[in-house]
Amino acid sequence: MSKNFSIEILHQDKYTHARYGILHTPHGDCELPMFMPVGTQATVKLITPEELKRMRSGVVLANTYHLALRPGEDIVQKAGGIQKFMSYDGPMLTDSGGYQVFSLTKLRENITEEGVTFKDPLSGSKHFFSPEKVIEIEEKIGADIIMCFDECAPYPCTKEYMKKSVDRTIRWAKRCLNAKTRDDQALFGIVQGGDYADIRQYCANELTKLPFEGFAIGGTAIGEPRITEYHEVNLTIPFLPYDKPRYLMGIGSIDMMFDGIRKGVDMFDCVLPTRLARHGTLMTKDGRVNIKNSRYKDDFTPLDKDCDCYCCQNFTRAYLHHLMRCQEGLGGLLCSIHNIRFLIKMMEEAREAIKNDRFLDFASEALFRFKTDRGC
Repeated sequence: MSKNFSIEILHQDKYTHARYGILHTPHGDCELPMFMPVGTQATVKLITPEELKRMRSGVVLANTYHLALRPGEDIVQKAGGIQKFMSYDGPMLTDSGGYQVFSLTKLRENITEEGVTFKDPLSGSKHFFSPEKVIEIEEKIGADIIMCFDECAPYPCTKEYMKKSVDRTIRWAKRCLNAKTRDDQALFGIVQGGDYADIRQYCANELTKLPFEGFAIGGTAIGEPRITEYHEVNLTIPFLPYDKPRYLMGIGSIDMMFDGIRKGVDMFDCVLPTRLARHGTLMTKDGRVNIKNSRYKDDFTPLDKDCDCYCCQNFTRAYLHHLMRCQEGLGGLLCSIHNIRFLIKMMEEAREAIKNDRFLDFASEALFRFKTDRGC
């Protein structure tokens, strides 16, 4: 078991499975439920670590596959671990590279029982990722939470392929546990199974027999219809233990986060807020705003009057419009600050609603105002 890692469930909403709690990690405590910004290559795009702290960010993600390519896990280890390398003293999580097994089909060779070989898009050299190698890399990177190496099967795929894929994911999970040597990192298992109810249940049941310190719901938001995403969470949550963290991977739209929270999910992550921001799309309580639209060129009001972020407290829509139309870097930075803070603040409000047994009312009111969110 990991040192200094645990979850406290302090309150469950009276009318749903939504729960408020504290996640204890070696680098600090975080309130749950929470949204986790993604810093794929040891940086949340355009955002400084100091700004992440001002936004009251908790856990920040980095990616094993990308850091193994550049700068290499040995460099991160020599720096003293990922927190010292990027000067962020809060809790961190590393994804295992399993998603890249799904997404980087042009750069990978066949998936075998031993692992996956990837081609480096920069040098052309080949890198072999096995469960054991992934754990070795993650231990050198040194995040508080590390993820098992899994296969994220494509959507759609046949039931026959999904069963084979899940069986391999379970075997890889056992190999990850056997390879783990550090006791200051928490290892999470990842439940796969697509939209096949019996396979999801089978995967969850097999993984929860093993001594993982948290569980993730994988294989969502990979191109399936929104109704299928909801269904996949329904198929998984009932089979996850109450006393361990539950993490819905790759989700950054408020409708999916609220649905997950209602069902008992604690943790979410997505590149959505910064990706939208770099293209001038901003998330406000009254829906998305395309700040490049000419209607904002002489709008001298704050982007979101209800937002306490640095962007909304200091700048107008007209100024943001000007920056984004001129392709000034400050525009992307300010928009990214707002979008990340928007989701973090939304989770803060969700936590207060849970503590007061009014999560359903809160979510309904927030979604009614937002109206247009479709997510990643």
